[in-house]
Amino acid sequence: MCHKSEVGRVHAPKPKQARGFKALKFLKFKDHINLMKVRSSIFYTITFIFALAAVGVSLALLWLIGYDQQNYTRELNSKYSIVARANLYQMSKLISDVEYDRQVANFEFSTIRDEAKRDEIIKGAEILDSISADIGSADILLFKRKHYLKITHAGETRLLNDKEYQPYRYDIFKAIYGVILVIILLAYIFIIRKIRPLRKLKRQIDKFAKGDLQIKDVSAGNDEISEVSHAFYEAVTQINKLNESRHLFLRNIMHELKTPITKGRIAVEMIEHGKNQERLISVFERLESLINEFAAVERATAGTALVEREIFPADEILKEALNIAMIEPGCVTLQNPLGLSLSVDLKLFCVAVKNLIDNAVKYAADGKILIRLDAETMDFITLGEPLQKDFSYYKEAFVKGTNAKQSFGLGLYIVDNIAKAHGLKFLYRRQDELNVFYFEGIEKIATL
Repeated sequence: MCHKSEVGRVHAPKPKQARGFKALKFLKFKDHINLMKVRSSIFYTITFIFALAAVGVSLALLWLIGYDQQNYTRELNSKYSIVARANLYQMSKLISDVEYDRQVANFEFSTIRDEAKRDEIIKGAEILDSISADIGSADILLFKRKHYLKITHAGETRLLNDKEYQPYRYDIFKAIYGVILVIILLAYIFIIRKIRPLRKLKRQIDKFAKGDLQIKDVSAGNDEISEVSHAFYEAVTQINKLNESRHLFLRNIMHELKTPITKGRIAVEMIEHGKNQERLISVFERLESLINEFAAVERATAGTALVEREIFPADEILKEALNIAMIEPGCVTLQNPLGLSLSVDLKLFCVAVKNLIDNAVKYAADGKILIRLDAETMDFITLGEPLQKDFSYYKEAFVKGTNAKQSFGLGLYIVDNIAKAHGLKFLYRRQDELNVFYFEGIEKIATL
């Protein structure tokens, strides 16, 4: 039995340093992870693919226009070269009129014979290209969106109008490009609308993960996504039914147990006063406390949200835990240099603290425990042998140590679930000759 209010040989490990800097680095890393999650989402991926497709189509169209324009220019130059050469040969009397007609038979050109009109065109036209030869020269002219061929030989000028000329087909390519973009946009909208239920489903899954079982059926069709959404809704509905059945069963058991306990205590109080009476009364009080403890534990392990959270000083929490554990205060030392209070469900959190104190008294070399509360962790420090297996093993229900006496039962399993219910992590580390069980994330529930 413990009688002193100190921990004896249990010494506190060295305080953690640079926690503010580490916390800042962690927050930055967490933000980076969240950003990576956003970037790797299916919506981002689909948007990226369609944007890439639009850019690819634009680049392909630009290349096609350039290539087609080169071919178009090459065809025009070839055509005008043939007509210019035939006219120069005719004007030089190198070929007959019959041969000339044969060479230009496939082209529709008309000769501008009106001298005033011819002079107007020649003076106002833009020269697109020039062809020079020993027997003369030829110029390709553009005037009022029409093409003309000016041929000069030995002071004689001949002006031909290209009746077949059509401006380059930019409008056709623009129309094709517009149609392709519209198709890509419609396909993008269609796909986004089809997978939109995934966002709704994710929100419902997030609610379920936080312990909220009141989810909605977000299925809105007969596709695979709707089928998955409906199956998830049916599964959660079934879980709700099972939870309700379990809660009803446990409430009935606890109610049936309370009745004989109450009757037994009344009967004990009617007997003669003495040690036996006091012992029996303490037994019945313990049984009643255990039933209340089981109810709290059941609520924690059920994963439901905590609705009875209030702010309590750390020493008050410890006092309540010691009352439940029925352990002398001298076995436990509390260090709370910052004077922190905790926002907790008192019944639940006291059960967790009580279980850790029970383990310390049972397994510690000196039966003592130091509880140290700081801004980030709540440490339960004891002197003893290190754990033989990974800590996750001991957080399972009804695990055993190396021998039969080292059974942890439900103790650490309950502690872990209560910690999760408060948004904390229940961890273990070995430091020097000390076992340190601790809650991480105290800053989430701590107040000054």
